[in-house]
Amino acid sequence: MAIRYPNGKVFNPPKNDASSSNVKKKKDISFSNRGKTLEDEINETNTYYLNQQIAIIHKKPVPVQIVKVEYPSRSAAVIREAYFRTPSTTDFNGVWDGYYLDFEAKETESKTSFPLKNIHHHQVTHMKDVVSQKGIAFTIVRFSVLERYFVLPFQVLFTAWKTMEDGGRKSIPLEIFEKEAYEIKRGFNPSIDYLSAIKKIISNG
Repeated sequence: MAIRYPNGKVFNPPKNDASSSNVKKKKDISFSNRGKTLEDEINETNTYYLNQQIAIIHKKPVPVQIVKVEYPSRSAAVIREAYFRTPSTTDFNGVWDGYYLDFEAKETESKTSFPLKNIHHHQVTHMKDVVSQKGIAFTIVRFSVLERYFVLPFQVLFTAWKTMEDGGRKSIPLEIFEKEAYEIKRGFNPSIDYLSAIKKIISNG
């Protein structure tokens, strides 16, 4: 099935930094997280938050316009072509303790930095708009080989983004995450308690 952007360009899913076989092998190293993506872990965490009435946070639906469907049988339909109605903004949003949260979730196989090519200009613009309305925007980044998770405040991302636009570095070094982001540890319930990092962001002003 071909899915297209609003401008007609065919959507190609982003490729991992390593081959799929290597990714699977690396994921299997951690028995506590076998086969799970960052999105899976955030969905599990959001379900826990909801069940415990801590926060209401959901993954945003992707706006897709279906234009071609085939019916190989009366009981089956196959989508052959579709378009994204509008560019996606961020992955998740919701409300916690009176605060509006809006964030993106990204994974990288790199051990040393997070490539900014994983973020799109319209996503940065959207998060900037959220912050201007006093919402909290951030990115959860998983360094999958290292099994390390960070909540990256929007301001840190935006500074790196402007540096890239001015011709500078096109990635955020791990050292910046360690100094200016908030590392979170994987647990059981919730899987990744990212709200603990948001509390720190708020308290640090």
